[in-house]
Amino acid sequence: MTSLHPDTIAEVKSRSDIVDVISQYVVLKKRGKDFLGLCPFHEERSPSFSVSPSKQMYYCFGCGAGGNAIKFLMELNKQSFQDVVLDLAKRYQVPVQTLAPEESQELQRQLSVREQLYEILAVAGSFYQHALRQPLGSQALAYLREERGLSEATIQQFQLGYAPPGWETLSRYLVPKYPVELVMQAGLIKPRASGGGYYDIFRNRIIIPIHDDRGRIIGFGGRLQPPNHLGLGEVQQPDSSGMKEAKYLNSPETQLFDKGKTLFALDKAKAAITKEDRAVVVEGYFDAIALHAHGIQNAVATLGTAISIAQVRQLLRYSESKQIVLNFDADAAGTKAASRAIGEIADLAYKGEVNLRILGIPEGKDADEYLKNPGAVASYRQLLETAPLWLDWQIDQILLGKNLKQADQYQQVARSMVALLKDINDSATRTYYVNRCAEFLAMGEARTVPQRAKDLLQQINRPHQKKQAISPVSLPISGERTRLAQAEALFLRLYLHCPECRQLGEDALAKADLDFSLSHHRFLWQQIMELGTISATPDISNPLLDKLQELLLHFPAEMASLQYLFHVDERTERDILRAEELIVAAVAAIEQVMCEKRSRYFLKLWEEADRTGERDRAWQYLQEFYAAKQRIKQLDEQLNFLYFFR
Repeated sequence: MTSLHPDTIAEVKSRSDIVDVISQYVVLKKRGKDFLGLCPFHEERSPSFSVSPSKQMYYCFGCGAGGNAIKFLMELNKQSFQDVVLDLAKRYQVPVQTLAPEESQELQRQLSVREQLYEILAVAGSFYQHALRQPLGSQALAYLREERGLSEATIQQFQLGYAPPGWETLSRYLVPKYPVELVMQAGLIKPRASGGGYYDIFRNRIIIPIHDDRGRIIGFGGRLQPPNHLGLGEVQQPDSSGMKEAKYLNSPETQLFDKGKTLFALDKAKAAITKEDRAVVVEGYFDAIALHAHGIQNAVATLGTAISIAQVRQLLRYSESKQIVLNFDADAAGTKAASRAIGEIADLAYKGEVNLRILGIPEGKDADEYLKNPGAVASYRQLLETAPLWLDWQIDQILLGKNLKQADQYQQVARSMVALLKDINDSATRTYYVNRCAEFLAMGEARTVPQRAKDLLQQINRPHQKKQAISPVSLPISGERTRLAQAEALFLRLYLHCPECRQLGEDALAKADLDFSLSHHRFLWQQIMELGTISATPDISNPLLDKLQELLLHFPAEMASLQYLFHVDERTERDILRAEELIVAAVAAIEQVMCEKRSRYFLKLWEEADRTGERDRAWQYLQEFYAAKQRIKQLDEQLNFLYFFR
């Protein structure tokens, strides 16, 4: 294998900025001198993935992953060291040198295959765009403008085109310029079954380019040419097997294009997803295009398959709240598609790793049709805001068309509810939905709700539940999480019920440069910050508490996990008497856990460092380790009097 010259590797490391590299894959937010985000190497609800520009290193305090920009790309994309260096060299325009000059030509040949595929697809895209403006493409262009209502700006933004009806139109254009094997690898032509030669995959179709998240064309979608007013045009031509062609056709899978891992329009939507903190997933190309054309730019589309875990994980990189709204057609087929999509990612949804919501457009319309109505944009935005959580939508589907006064239908509904609720991991969320389902089953008789809830719980708990084995290695982390939960809950409860201590709490968090680790606590704090400072007259009213409880009524799942913070029990009454010292201590406890993680991290780096070749770096790691340990000791002295942290 060809070896890269050390000067090339050194230059790539020098020019590659770790924040620039990682921000392509992870939403990073400034936290003091560093950046923080959700770790892409393990599932987490609160950000523990830290990126240091000064050290050009990343580290996850949750799973322990760490390293430089090159290691990040190696681990994330499963690439070799050499492949990553070469990709970065191209990105930062670093000349590539090899140890043996005579090997350079072979290396460039190997590198050029993927680049040539990108180039071939880009040229094909330009060919299709040009064809759309020719007489043969006039009918397709009229369809886009008149039937779909797309502006010239939108047609150009999505680089829409047209594939002429000839069997070899594109191949004759490309093959003189590129090897036929590469054009075939790009998914643009196929060999004829008999007689030799090749034929175009896309013929007489409106062409929709499919881009990767960096905006490079990796494939195409094609819609059959619609009929004109004479009824001509949409002719389902037989393919090489004699079967009629489908209305929509995607490129075959290639080394660049995997439809199960690709989302249409993600390159155009990712910035808006981050800004809106929400991703909208629709079924069709033109649904996504229509949403973008009407200013709803956080929309993407699947490519004829149910949304996959891989696609969801892509979207979660860009949304801190992890909210994904599935907008499938509200007819029977759309409902089936939504159910199938939920089935693909139900495990993530049950664990709370994705905030999944379902949007159903009235009258069974798709987004493209709906947006043609007057005032539809504002109405669609309202539907997005009020889209129910997937569990609520599933419950509605279970109840749809059922008469609970019929014994068999009642039993069917109850069994379906049990099947839906039994996999909810969070006990508070499960309790909320058990009570909600019990209200439906009680059919308006409030006095029977507790018994219905008890019946549901008995059925949910009836199967033998496997106890999850706890690895001894995970116990310290679990203990830290418990301490974090206790400290964060104490801080928030006192903040809510002691208006006179709120400034003290905010100052203490800011001084320690801390954020909340548990997702439901972080969610509540975000709501508090968005409401801003709300004064209260002691012993008379607490406007912040009132506003929050009113606001959180719109977030039932989150409310279920936070409800206990809004009530004052006997212990809270005692804590309020010494609220100031307990708020400071709660912040100290949170900081102590983070310092413990920090000390383990630097100890590991010190142990792995080459103490002969990296003496200065090893010494720096050791200093960081001792500094963290010293801070832990200082914090421990502050916390000695707090029995509940022990």
